[in-house]
Amino acid sequence: MPPRRILRRNDEDRHEEEFPQPPPNQDASARALAGMGAPQMVEKQRREWTGEDKKKSNLDNVAKDIFYKTLNKNTFIKIKMCSTAKDIWEKLIQICEGNEQTKENKLCVAMQKFENLKMKARETLNEFDELFRSLVNELEALGK
Repeated sequence: MPPRRILRRNDEDRHEEEFPQPPPNQDASARALAGMGAPQMVEKQRREWTGEDKKKSNLDNVAKDIFYKTLNKNTFIKIKMCSTAKDIWEKLIQICEGNEQTKENKLCVAMQKFENLKMKARETLNEFDELFRSLVNELEALGK
């Protein structure tokens, strides 16, 4: 199917713009969106949901419920505006891990702690071992 041509009138002259024609098997809303540039998601009405759509929605609700019940109040406040379980998960990753610069800073601080690690005068060997192991675990979690 050839691209459709739309004539637009400017103050001084007329010019043609070409828009790709959507495939004929798309519904009217998809065809309307095809001429608007970037693809957009069109949500189905609840009455149009298939059994698979209902199952996915239910699983999403179950996952969100698990997040809501297991997170503490401070974390819940940060994620309560997320609409899907995937959004919650991505927000939690951002909160807990941060971006690359945050990870590098955490690694640098952990390395400094490790390098400056000394047993204190009144510290027992078990206490020092616990501190040492926690630093090693932190470094492993950060990829060192």
